[in-house]
Amino acid sequence: MGKVFFITGTDTGVGKTIVTAILGALLQAKGYNVGVMKPVQCGGQDARFLKKFLNLSDSLEKINPYFVKEALSPHLAFSRAKKTIDVQKIIQTAQELQGRHDILLIEGAGGLMVPLKENYFVLDLIKDLNAEVIIVSRLGLGTINHTLLTINQVRDAGLKVKGIIFNTSRLGALGLPEKTNPETIHRLTGVSVLGTIPFLKKIDQTEIVRCCSWKINFNFCHSKEHSDEESNPQEILPPPRRGQNDGKTRQWQQWDKKYLWHPFTQMNDWLRDDPLVIEEAKGCYLKDIRGNWYLDGVSSLWVNVHGHRKKEIDEALKNQINRLSHSTLLGLSNTPAIELAKKLVEIAPRGLSKVFYSDNGSSAVEVALKMAYQYWQNMGRRKKIKIVHLTNSYHGDTLGSVSVGGIDLFHKVYRDLIFETIAVEFSELEKLFQKKHEGIAALIVEPLVQGAAGMIVWPPGLLKRMARLCRRYDILLIADEVATGFGRTGKMFACEHEGVTPDFLCLAKGLTGGYLPLAATLTTKKVFDGFLFDYKDQKTFFHGHTYTGNPLSCAAALANLKIFEKEQTLRHLQPKIKYLAKGLKKFYNLASVGEVRQKGLMVGIELVKHRWTKEPYFWEERIGVRVCQEVRKHGVILRPLGNVIVLMPPLVITVEEIDQLLEATYSSIESITEK
Repeated sequence: MGKVFFITGTDTGVGKTIVTAILGALLQAKGYNVGVMKPVQCGGQDARFLKKFLNLSDSLEKINPYFVKEALSPHLAFSRAKKTIDVQKIIQTAQELQGRHDILLIEGAGGLMVPLKENYFVLDLIKDLNAEVIIVSRLGLGTINHTLLTINQVRDAGLKVKGIIFNTSRLGALGLPEKTNPETIHRLTGVSVLGTIPFLKKIDQTEIVRCCSWKINFNFCHSKEHSDEESNPQEILPPPRRGQNDGKTRQWQQWDKKYLWHPFTQMNDWLRDDPLVIEEAKGCYLKDIRGNWYLDGVSSLWVNVHGHRKKEIDEALKNQINRLSHSTLLGLSNTPAIELAKKLVEIAPRGLSKVFYSDNGSSAVEVALKMAYQYWQNMGRRKKIKIVHLTNSYHGDTLGSVSVGGIDLFHKVYRDLIFETIAVEFSELEKLFQKKHEGIAALIVEPLVQGAAGMIVWPPGLLKRMARLCRRYDILLIADEVATGFGRTGKMFACEHEGVTPDFLCLAKGLTGGYLPLAATLTTKKVFDGFLFDYKDQKTFFHGHTYTGNPLSCAAALANLKIFEKEQTLRHLQPKIKYLAKGLKKFYNLASVGEVRQKGLMVGIELVKHRWTKEPYFWEERIGVRVCQEVRKHGVILRPLGNVIVLMPPLVITVEEIDQLLEATYSSIESITEK
């Protein structure tokens, strides 16, 4: 557990929040995992400021569990707001934060004798938290009296004063009282003076480290008392948790390198580095085996929707386990699979009426390709065998889905294994259909956003025009919404933006909220009826998977969709999409940013050597990889697509977490590309 220090003041307005921010920044600069907490706040934005300034991954609700708008004494403000402060909740939250961080700084409300509620004061809270005390005092007349009274109050309560920090709250020359008060207080009480914060015109981390690091004595972090003269910050600070490589961590890393083969990973590089191993998650955050928490900036590869460990999905899985974990759909059915199919048809674009389950996005695409091909064969139109896809498309990694992929980096090595398809640019599609429609079975597209190609956002109206062309030339339209489905673009499905009903809708990733593998291919009654023949005709759709329609996965998906309705996820998403768009504009201040592309919460930030020429970085420079390694230092996990930095957070991300995501990404791009 990390060390806990309660920061109180001689009275209100001495600058406790500024001192907390400065201490946190200085400790972070030394490599420590710092957390902060302001249990009770009446008015102002102190907690929000601390979270943003220190780039903290903890939620605002954890940092500040109790807030009211009126700037009054807590007992009065909360009474007027008809709210009650639960001390036990504060203690439990503090213990949780203490477990996450090397050092937890807890800022009080006003001074020691400020009542939080009837007959319960800030001093009582400090005792219940079992925290050591740091006193913040202002320089000037009255300082000695106020500080000595505060020290005596702490000692009378049986608590330990770790030290005093003086805060210079105004610009100007220091008089005799300001110059002598710290030494006088130290001589009269024996309490260490940890330092004096100079007046800062700008609250900036770089400026703080430059101006204040040498003025603060860090002996308060040590278990034993030290005088100012004998303390050495480099010797007395405990080892920081971040970067710690204990036996447990090394063992997991060694086993990973010995036994695992990671997807889309050059293992030669992997074996040279220490892998980041995740063991826990909560909300929008992942925790590694060293105890560090990271904002999940890509939704665990574009799948997490409502956050990790979502109570409703957890309970749905537990309840389903108590009834049935698996039963085949080959010759049988099960209730969760039936209920989910009904629900998917209800929320899908009108006209899609049948659901075929599989296990992942690639398989969902395979199902659609095989259905489209066999449909025309069943109908006797044997020439319609070709599948058309867009250049730079990506639809998965099985051989069928690779056949309709257009990204050579992923697919060229398998060209001798796959079937022949037709790749086409947007602008050439109608011309191709005019000439060859008699031999074309289907067109497959990623509606509105080509994800793996680097988050390429389509111009408005293009999808609708494609759908019309498919209808005109009797070509089936396959919409691969594995990445764009379930709210990523701002609507449940990307096709809804332009009122398009495809012949096939491929779903996966966010279908279970990021919990379990499950995919679905939805199609129309027209296509379904094209497979209704006598058994002897052998025109059955001969395709299926062992875990097709798995009850556990279907239960998770049902819970996921119920949360969309209950929490009105899509409605609450709209202001966050606008806030994200506004925050992304600043990235054009970086010369290495060639373009920023966004649709909903799907973002691609393309990095180039020169914006005006769009000259790309060489592959061997690994710019995208290096930026995503750098961003981990800021408590964020991202994964690039070549030189495109992808942001795709869970839909429940808060505005404060968007700030963290953007600030960490900006700083990391700047650090790597503008040295």
